[in-house]
Amino acid sequence: MTAGPATRGQGRAALAYLAPALLVLVALLGYPVYQLVVISLFDYGQEQVSGGAPLTFLGLANYGTLLGSAKFWSVLGHTVGFAAVCVVGSLVLGAALAVLATRVRPWARGCLFLAALGAWATPAVAGSTIWLFLFDANFGLVNSLLGLDGFSWTYGKWTAFGLVAAEVVWCSFPFVMITLFAGIRAIPPEVLEAAALDGASGWRTATSVVLPLLRPLLIVVTIQSIIWDFKVFTQVYVMTGGGGIAGRNLVLNVYAYQEAFAASEYGLGSAIGVVMTLILLAVTGFYLRALRRSGEVL
Repeated sequence: MTAGPATRGQGRAALAYLAPALLVLVALLGYPVYQLVVISLFDYGQEQVSGGAPLTFLGLANYGTLLGSAKFWSVLGHTVGFAAVCVVGSLVLGAALAVLATRVRPWARGCLFLAALGAWATPAVAGSTIWLFLFDANFGLVNSLLGLDGFSWTYGKWTAFGLVAAEVVWCSFPFVMITLFAGIRAIPPEVLEAAALDGASGWRTATSVVLPLLRPLLIVVTIQSIIWDFKVFTQVYVMTGGGGIAGRNLVLNVYAYQEAFAASEYGLGSAIGVVMTLILLAVTGFYLRALRRSGEVL
């Protein structure tokens, strides 16, 4: 079935309206990405930055060094696992609180939203510092309440990852909660009343009526959460002291920072950034393609 003249005209009009925003995005995002790719193809270190040595074109040598490094694959595995935990935690907590917000009184809902927006608006550095203080081994409130005086949450590899993941979920779930709450409130009451008249239970209504209607919003918050949590930097860097003892808590963004700025290997650090971008584009593309094939999105 081919599109008619009216449909094509609407498409051209929509493209014309979106063109200014597209140009701004290309200017703000396209050029930095281009520079990132270019730097990744050269031997670009401190000497080259200061002008003491000429640039040497390496081609894909930085990528070969990166992909041949066992450390890179270890950090990639940590990053994928860490991001998965954060995404699932944010979605579950945000969805649960969105449902709760539809069932409580307005004053309680207002308090819930204020608390959530406070967590969302807190700068990452400030939030990470507050969490470190709460979980301090000697003076932290959490250790005092649990009777774990002297226990260091950031010393062990997995407890440190768990603490950082909890902080990331804490500052990420408000986006999910508010988005899904708006989606739930937008569902026509007649639809829910019809399900109740048909004898559907609360669980059946949620899974067969509410979730299908919320699926477009769930797609948006899931993709957004994957992008945010895969490229977490501040929380990991602040709460683990730059990647943990002997780099046990490195994720790709922190690894790229260490290679680029601590080791002055800007070409290798840029290669890590390019690989991260490609991974995120691939994950998003495969996800949207699978949903389009199943008819979930247009």
